[in-house]
Amino acid sequence: MTEPAQPFGTPDQPRLAVRGEARLEVDPEIARLSITVTARGKDRRAALEDLTRRNATVLELARTYGDAVEKIETGALSIHPELVQRGRDEKIRAYHGRVYITAVLNDFTALGEFVTRVGDLDMTHVNGPWWALRPTSPAHGEARRQAVREAVQRAREYAGALGADLAALVELADIGAENAAPVAYARTGGYGGAMPAAPAGAGAPPPPPVDLEPQRQTVYAQVNARFTMTPPKL
Repeated sequence: MTEPAQPFGTPDQPRLAVRGEARLEVDPEIARLSITVTARGKDRRAALEDLTRRNATVLELARTYGDAVEKIETGALSIHPELVQRGRDEKIRAYHGRVYITAVLNDFTALGEFVTRVGDLDMTHVNGPWWALRPTSPAHGEARRQAVREAVQRAREYAGALGADLAALVELADIGAENAAPVAYARTGGYGGAMPAAPAGAGAPPPPPVDLEPQRQTVYAQVNARFTMTPPKL
């Protein structure tokens, strides 16, 4: 079904259509880490016990950081046998277990220390950080407001070039609003690499915090605006 054609205005009330855009560079608000805890044992129970203990160690460490760790979630747990072929028979050599954890931190001062302490735990693998803004960040609203102001300014310049003035706003719409596309979004990313864990020695001092520089986020906004204007002076 085709959409009805948009009116083009009249000589006494011409229509003017413009697009407003905005692009902001802002500091990130949160950092996400992906933590994988692993275990290997000769039997299923031994692997599960090691996995449970190491998982609890990661969660307890996260809790010591209080509000700096905004969210800690367990994504999935798996345990599976490692098979070895001997003649016509299959034997179980060992069992492997994994727990996937996601941590979200809002204190970047504590982030470097947290990464190194988790990465120093036995059989633990750390990926990240991924820098991001919250969906409710004020930066999204500011980008939208700037896009609207830019659309009005652009329309006023076009009308002024014809010796006319803006008369009324006819329509203001997000780009792709009919498809429910977002008007503003942030360029996320900032992958900080992976840090495989090394076994921590008993009584060993904690590793020094890694220096992590937050990656600034780019927020975009676009709007379509349609105005009517006074008759141009041609």
